[in-house]
Amino acid sequence: MDYPLLDVFWTMLWFFVWIMWLMLLFRVVADIFRDDALSGWGKAGWTLAVCVLPFLGILGYLVVRGRGMGERELARAQDRERAFRAHVRQAAAPEPRPPGTKADELGRLAALHDRGAITDAEYERAKSRVLTT
Repeated sequence: MDYPLLDVFWTMLWFFVWIMWLMLLFRVVADIFRDDALSGWGKAGWTLAVCVLPFLGILGYLVVRGRGMGERELARAQDRERAFRAHVRQAAAPEPRPPGTKADELGRLAALHDRGAITDAEYERAKSRVLTT
C-alpha cells in the first residue's frame, strides 16, 4: 500500500470540510424555509442558488443574510422558551375546586370528630349548619 501519512491527513481534511459544508447546507436550507419574512420567490431563488451553485450559493447567503440567521434563531428559541414556561405555569396551576357536597362536608366533620379535633357539641352545631344550608 502506497498511501503516505500526509495523504491520509489531506483526505481527512477534505472529509471534514465536506461534512462542514453539508452542515452549512442543511442550516441554510432550514433557515430559508423557516424565514417568514422571505417571499416564496425569494425562497425559490435562494434554494436554486444553493443547489445549482452550492459553494457560492451558501457563501452568498451567509454574506447577505448571515446576521439575520442568528437573530431569527434567537427569536425562535425565545418563543419556544416562552411557550414552555406558559405551559408549565398552566399545568402547575391548581385547579379550582368546586364547592363540596353535603356528604363531603359531613365526612370531613366526622373525621375531625373522630380524631378529637372538635367536641361533640361543636360537631352537632356544624352538622346542623351543613344540613340546613
